Amino acid sequence: MKTLTIISHTEHYLRADGTIVGLGSTVTEINELLAVFDRIIHVAMLHTSVAPPSAIPYVSERIAFVSLPAVGGTGWQAKLGIVFHIPTILFRVRTALNQSDYFQFRAPTGIGVFTIPYLVWFTSKSGWFKYAGNWKQPHPPLAYRFQKWLLEKQSRPVTINGFWDDQPSHCLSFENPCLTAQNILDGQATIRQKVLQYPIDFCFVGRLEVAKGLDFLLEALAQMDRTLLPRIGTIHIVGTGALQAYYEAEASALAMPVIFHGYLSRDAVHAIYKRCHGIVLPSASEGFPKVIAEAMNFGCVPIVSNVSSISHYVHHGVNGFLMETLDVPCLIACLAQFLSLKPGAYTGLKAHSLADMNRFSYSFYNQRLLESVL
Repeated sequence: MKTLTIISHTEHYLRADGTIVGLGSTVTEINELLAVFDRIIHVAMLHTSVAPPSAIPYVSERIAFVSLPAVGGTGWQAKLGIVFHIPTILFRVRTALNQSDYFQFRAPTGIGVFTIPYLVWFTSKSGWFKYAGNWKQPHPPLAYRFQKWLLEKQSRPVTINGFWDDQPSHCLSFENPCLTAQNILDGQATIRQKVLQYPIDFCFVGRLEVAKGLDFLLEALAQMDRTLLPRIGTIHIVGTGALQAYYEAEASALAMPVIFHGYLSRDAVHAIYKRCHGIVLPSASEGFPKVIAEAMNFGCVPIVSNVSSISHYVHHGVNGFLMETLDVPCLIACLAQFLSLKPGAYTGLKAHSLADMNRFSYSFYNQRLLESVL
């Protein structure tokens, strides 16, 4: 029997009926890992707030959840608060590892500053690290820089986003899995029937914060050429954050409907992709967001910032639009290019083959783990 312990900062919540639910994208990925492992222990953070609609339960009793205190945050006080929880966190990690054959640590995260050294120096278990952030972030936070440096110096496999000339041999380029086989089949059906007929809808999917770039999108829409505005239908904003009220006020001044959906279930987000022709993500720093691959799977063409590994998959004018500079004029130019497309040109942009999308499937990811990591 192969048992895997996963250590992460993934948000979990306790529903009123006693069910543990967690961040949908991560929980789905872990559910799919049951094709590789007989049992999985997920050591992650349990929050006391109400679960958002995007949180889902695990699909099997073969997955056990071990709670960690919900530590971390953006302020120094929150970061220092982690220190008092180090003994508890490491004790629960060690207990889970003693029941396991393998581990996966999902970095970068605040607890990685002390958990990665513990895993590197104080456990002989086989395992790997999944670095989900921007592997080439120009000016990362000190904690992220330390984690990346340590992962480069140790010898266990590290899965990273993108393909880099100087990556160490144990740092393996892996796509971020986000699609089931059925999702891909549904996506191919959507692509076949989706046509370009103005006005068209766009979407933004992510946290409502400055780093994710919603400011750029709203400013670009406010400054767009008025002759192009009738070609835009509705802007769908999926996600939430502390700045939501501010963004809603900014959006109310636009000459088009903007719908703030908040958190949505996975199926509901897929429904947004199916109705939209483009996804706009002008974010400052990413690894490779799952939402880009998910949107492309449903013929939703990406207009995205050229950061980290995004340009390794999105090619300007071929299957999307890349912002060479992260500013409002560049985003306006990309939107104008999109809104000037003829139906035939759009057909080429949205046409992703089964082979292209299969790279982002859970089955492809699991097979690569078996071949390269385990």
